[in-house]
Amino acid sequence: MKTIYKSLEGKEQILNQYEEYLTQFDSLISRDYVQTRFGSTHVLILGKEDGKPLFIFQGGNCINPVTLSWFKGLLDEYKVYAPDTIGHPGYSNETRISASDESFANWIGDLMDHYKIEKCAFIGPSYGGGIILRLAAFKPERIQCAVLVAPAGISLGSKLKMIKEILFPMIFYKINGSAKSLRKIADVMSSNSMKQLDESIIGNIFKHTTLEQEMPKLTTAEELRDYSAPTLVITGTEDVFFPANKISQKTEGILGDQLELKQYQMGHFPSPAHLETIHTDIKEFLKNHY
Repeated sequence: MKTIYKSLEGKEQILNQYEEYLTQFDSLISRDYVQTRFGSTHVLILGKEDGKPLFIFQGGNCINPVTLSWFKGLLDEYKVYAPDTIGHPGYSNETRISASDESFANWIGDLMDHYKIEKCAFIGPSYGGGIILRLAAFKPERIQCAVLVAPAGISLGSKLKMIKEILFPMIFYKINGSAKSLRKIADVMSSNSMKQLDESIIGNIFKHTTLEQEMPKLTTAEELRDYSAPTLVITGTEDVFFPANKISQKTEGILGDQLELKQYQMGHFPSPAHLETIHTDIKEFLKNHY
């Protein structure tokens, strides 16, 4: 059976940190394993029991509770379904599927059908935003509204900058386990604001997994011709992967009238202060459109 982990010990370390992270949530959490056409998917269900359904997808090469924690403030109003992305670290099937075709749209469709949800709101940070754009391209009728935070699938930052500031330190970290190299990566990703636990988790994922290197396909206006749901896109000027200037320019061309755009001086990982502002933005957006 294919695995994304380099060792059982490494997998155990990462899953232990997954469980540690869940203890930081005040909400009761239930867990399902849903069978989809791509295999078993582990889903965290939390928030307001009778609230409107809200799907939140995780960032790539990460674990679900890390990026889910960014949206804790929504748990008092919405019933949140947070699946571990198939083929990424977590408890879902480890077989990777294409982020360039309709695969992720079909995967989300299977999850929604299981929970008997015809249409709802979605939130996706980073890779999770790219997944939502695959749904928008192939099953737009399932989206009531969407929030994309520092999203993949729209435009990429400078490859040279990513090589210099992320790839080289990562190589040094993998070779010698240098805490200094890991700290450099964490500082670039978060504009010097990453939590110690998040940094440790990212280090373990670098060390113990085969990283997903295929980013979600860059979405075209033609793919979204049938998509008309209100969409909030939140970007960071210091984001090394998906910088605000590039994302803003491209989203206006592909999302048009349904687009709301927010831009902050933050990295790919928002700081606690920025998360407070983002929480306010999202609450207002969902109040207006959901």
